Amino acid sequence: MDTEIELKFLVSEAVIPSIPALITQFAKTVTNKPSRNLQNAYFDTPSRELRALDIGLRTRCCDGQCEQTIKLAGDNVGGLHQRPEFNLPIEGNRPELSEFDAGIWPHGVQVEAIADNLYPLFSTNFIRRTWLLETQAGTLIEVVLDKGEVAANASVEPICELEIELIKGERSELFSLAEKLIENLPLRMGLYSKAARGYRLADDQPLVASKEIDMVALSNADSQERALEKCLSHGITFVQKHEECYFQKPTLKTLKRITDGVSLIRHSLWLFSDIVEKQDTERLRSELKWLLSELSWVETAIQLKTFTSKKHAYYKKINAAPELAQVIDDLKAIQPSIDEVQKVFTSKRYNLLLLDLTIWLTERGWRQSWGQSQFQAAEKNIHEIAAHLLEFDWHEMRALVDKYSPLSSSEYLNLKHRLERNLLSGCCLGALFDESARMNFRAPWLDIIHGTFELFTLNYLGQLCQGKDSEELAKIQAWLAQKTESLLGAMEQSREATRNIQPYWRD
Repeated sequence: MDTEIELKFLVSEAVIPSIPALITQFAKTVTNKPSRNLQNAYFDTPSRELRALDIGLRTRCCDGQCEQTIKLAGDNVGGLHQRPEFNLPIEGNRPELSEFDAGIWPHGVQVEAIADNLYPLFSTNFIRRTWLLETQAGTLIEVVLDKGEVAANASVEPICELEIELIKGERSELFSLAEKLIENLPLRMGLYSKAARGYRLADDQPLVASKEIDMVALSNADSQERALEKCLSHGITFVQKHEECYFQKPTLKTLKRITDGVSLIRHSLWLFSDIVEKQDTERLRSELKWLLSELSWVETAIQLKTFTSKKHAYYKKINAAPELAQVIDDLKAIQPSIDEVQKVFTSKRYNLLLLDLTIWLTERGWRQSWGQSQFQAAEKNIHEIAAHLLEFDWHEMRALVDKYSPLSSSEYLNLKHRLERNLLSGCCLGALFDESARMNFRAPWLDIIHGTFELFTLNYLGQLCQGKDSEELAKIQAWLAQKTESLLGAMEQSREATRNIQPYWRD
């Protein structure tokens, strides 16, 4: 068995000529291997039994020789892929599962039944250029450039990927090469394997942006340190997923999901302060703050799009006031273009941030200044301390619950950030508790959050109307006042509902 430890990058064809010279600068020696035409077929059963187990089964043929490969479930953080891999030669291009050692399969898997139902789902065919690098320290790194396509059901997607894999030696040198590539080339760290892309094509399930950030899959058996790892990994993956979504179908709501993922990462560093020293994350937090600032215009842009959407009541009101419509069009015109946003995601700074997060998570960077108390705190069962962490947040939220006089629009808007932060604790820890009780508790709070977003929309349009003497604008402001009063009434009902719900972590 081999364990792949590799980093994947997505590159454009324009980048390819720069790669050989760049990797030569990094290594003591570079061996340029002959290019190969690799023809790969991926297999599963009609019910996707292997996919359900996160097992990949592939045959690969090149120059008349074929092999079969099984990749078991592994870790995938940032662009770093680590998966156990088993390779065997075969005759022809049909897998023979009986040839693999029986011990590699998860308990209970019916290997013979799976073998009888296998069929080819999709193919990946590409030209592979390979370089073997040896560093001064004796570390061996394989660099491969794959250019071709993944195909399924008459659908085709291009492949243009650069992968660097640790063959022998120090993982830190793999990261050093990755840093050099990022500093010198416009590229993106790749989250999805060729197999993942092939499955989406085969099952006609394109990558779709999430409607909201979902729960971190914690287990009651996890330690506090393992919970930290899962929360960080969840946040990084969420950011990268929506980065890829944006390249496939750029929308403002997809960018908002990216900011949600960044916020979850930042929140995780604060939530687990028992084992994460603030000084150890200063640079990471600074760069996360930079990324949020780069996307700080997104929420306002969503409001402006709402104003000009025929699906919303704003459209007719604004269309009747040409002066206001022009102001909105002017504001939309100065927003960053799709190309400008995509340049952020291929920038050195953004990809170095993803790499630094990946390294910090993989190398457990939070341990660098630990004392005995942090080691003890790290070993605590997360379920035992989750209630305490959620209760701490709840004391902040009670300030809103316990105020019996109605809140004004400005008071709700001032609470928006704090409410969002507290609900992020639920995203990090909520999976440890009963789902029904959790959803019942969070529902009115989520209604209030959604209400504050709508209040922001109404308030922003009101600001755009100010300072202009127009009968139509006066009508819009009166309409906004009515809408605001009605919305505040609904939010007060949600706030009242929060008083009567038992926090789910107390059961």
